[in-house]
Amino acid sequence: MGVARNRPGVRIARLALAVGLALNLGACFRPLYGPTASGESMQGLLAAIQVDDVNMAQDQERLGHYLRSELIFDLDGSGQAAVPKRYRLKMQGSEQVQTPIVSSTTARAEAGTIVGTVKFSLESLDGRRVLTEGVATGTATYDRSIQRFASLRAARDAEIRLAKVLAEQIKTRIASVLTVKTNP
Repeated sequence: MGVARNRPGVRIARLALAVGLALNLGACFRPLYGPTASGESMQGLLAAIQVDDVNMAQDQERLGHYLRSELIFDLDGSGQAAVPKRYRLKMQGSEQVQTPIVSSTTARAEAGTIVGTVKFSLESLDGRRVLTEGVATGTATYDRSIQRFASLRAARDAEIRLAKVLAEQIKTRIASVLTVKTNP
């Protein structure tokens, strides 16, 4: 059996098989921000999305505001003339603060982790057809201080970071759906 592996014919056959598989699988992949199946540019498709306000629980609206702002910039931050909207992005989110580290001497939380969850739905502008829906989740950690203002500012910075993470997840998922739609 060891002699058969060293034969040049077996090596060539294996190489040909590997090249054939690579060529066949290479046609399955499409660049995310390359040409779409419909022929439209991805930038144009993303700019055609109207981002609705994020439905958040009371006292959690700040994360929703940051998320919406990030998505508006990510989807249509080109500064070009307004593109007619064809899609509507609806979102409902929540955030939760966890305190994984508590000082044993002061009994105060030394760090906080904000966990954000957003359910999103991309629909046609008239609401008759849902193109995609899903859930994006993310976390952002911050240090808590004895100084109240420093803790509040650190929490706000963590919310901004979390909004960027969630916006990137949502944008990528939407782009992956729009790139293969032949008639968006």
